[in-house]
Parts: sequence; structure tokens; C-alpha cells
Amino acid sequence: MKKEIAKAYENYSSQFTPKPRYFMNAARAFMSGGSICAASLWLEECFIGWGFSDKTAAVCVVMILIMAAQLLTGLGLFDSIAKFAGAGVVVPITGFANSMVAPAIEYKKEGIVLGVGAKLFSLAGPVLVCGITSSMVIGIVYWIMGLF
Repeated sequence: MKKEIAKAYENYSSQFTPKPRYFMNAARAFMSGGSICAASLWLEECFIGWGFSDKTAAVCVVMILIMAAQLLTGLGLFDSIAKFAGAGVVVPITGFANSMVAPAIEYKKEGIVLGVGAKLFSLAGPVLVCGITSSMVIGIVYWIMGLF
């Protein structure tokens, strides 16, 4: 009896559930992510044209991307852009910058230390810990292999 009711409810609720548009979502993510990458490459070429080295130009572009994502998050525009573009803006470093700033903004009313300071790394913290730990382990393994 319970299975029949659950199945009937599932059929009923599926009528109101919007169907995902996989192709359009993928196309938007591809176009927006590609646009970010193309703009970043153009900006990097501009920095190189102004006399910056390749590495310095790349660092400048990454800093600009991070600052732009933080600014857009602070102004409340990043979520609207991400809703349209999907993974195209979430996957690159812009998504990481957003994941650090969004919780800090959400908890700023609790104060600088307990709000912003404590919540700044709530989403990005596990990523940082895993990244730093794995890079240390790989570095130690690389060092040990170099001894033999």
C-alpha cells in the first residue's frame, strides 16, 4: 500500500518538476567559460605587450580574475551570472574566489572575528587543507625518490 502511494505521489510531483535542459546548460557553460578564458588570454597578451614577463602577466591575470569574482560576489551579481552560466564561471578560479567571499558576506553581521574570520574558509577550507596536504605528501615522496 505504501509503495503504491509513494509511486502515485512520484508520478504526481513529476508533472510539476521542471525538466533539465542538459544541452543548453552545457552550451552556456562552454560559451561563458570559453569567454572568460579568451578574455583572460587577451588580457595576458596585453600585459606581455606592455613589457611584463610571461609568468608575471599570468599572475596579474589570475589576480584580476580573483578580484573581479570577489567584487561581483560583494555586489551580489556573481550569483545571477552563475545561475545563467553554470559551471562556466564556477569551475575556474572565479568560483573558488566566490566560495571564499560568499560565506564571509553572509556572516558579516556576526562581527569581524566570529563572522567574517570564522566563516571565510567554511567552504574553501577543506579544499585548501586537501590541496596543501596532498602537495606536501607529493613533495616528500618526490624528495625521497630524489635520494635514491
